[in-house]
Amino acid sequence: MNFYIILTGDYFYLLRKFALLLLAFTSFSSVAHPHSWVDMQTEIQGDGKYITGFKMSWEFDAMTSAYMLDGEDLSVENKAQTLQDLADSIMQNMTTNHYLTYFYEAGMPIKYALAEKGLLAQDKLKARLDFYLPLKKPLMLSDKTLKLLIYDPSYYVDMSWPAKNGIQLSPTLAQYCKLSVIDATPTSEQMAYVMSLPVDSSRDDALGELFTQTAIINCQPSQI
Repeated sequence: MNFYIILTGDYFYLLRKFALLLLAFTSFSSVAHPHSWVDMQTEIQGDGKYITGFKMSWEFDAMTSAYMLDGEDLSVENKAQTLQDLADSIMQNMTTNHYLTYFYEAGMPIKYALAEKGLLAQDKLKARLDFYLPLKKPLMLSDKTLKLLIYDPSYYVDMSWPAKNGIQLSPTLAQYCKLSVIDATPTSEQMAYVMSLPVDSSRDDALGELFTQTAIINCQPSQI
């Protein structure tokens, strides 16, 4: 089975980059999702009137990072440019995937502008992608409930805020909004289904949302 063909198309660029990672699983008849893991840090930015965007930091697991950087020129003189070129490619490819980020006001999706300041760094065995995702236009604070989810729809990649402070409000915004995180609660049947999926199974874009956390934001805008 040609895994590169399976993972091309509109799929997340990083998985195409390290598609060979899946070859490690070919000796098993069945391999559960996910295959890669991302620990996230997210800061929701804004002020007393508006939410303006999201400051992102995504850290990839060591194996994913190794395959992502495999074959790249990481010599002292070229490492910075290599990492920047990779970051630029990743950011460009994520534009068709909504940056894997889904933001809603009272159930209605909020649009983004193009992401900015994409930077890929290497910290020991792990790669980290930093970027800023601005809203297409600032969202005025109201008493409507806001929801933020970040996930890979196919659940090949598990993306989560592992720490209590993995997602937070900017200092000014925190004066007007409250934040809580709801962990995913998949059923035993859904868990069994995911665990049974073979590595060469067709994409199921309904999986990711079942296994993702949901950040809930409630605000009281400034009256000034």
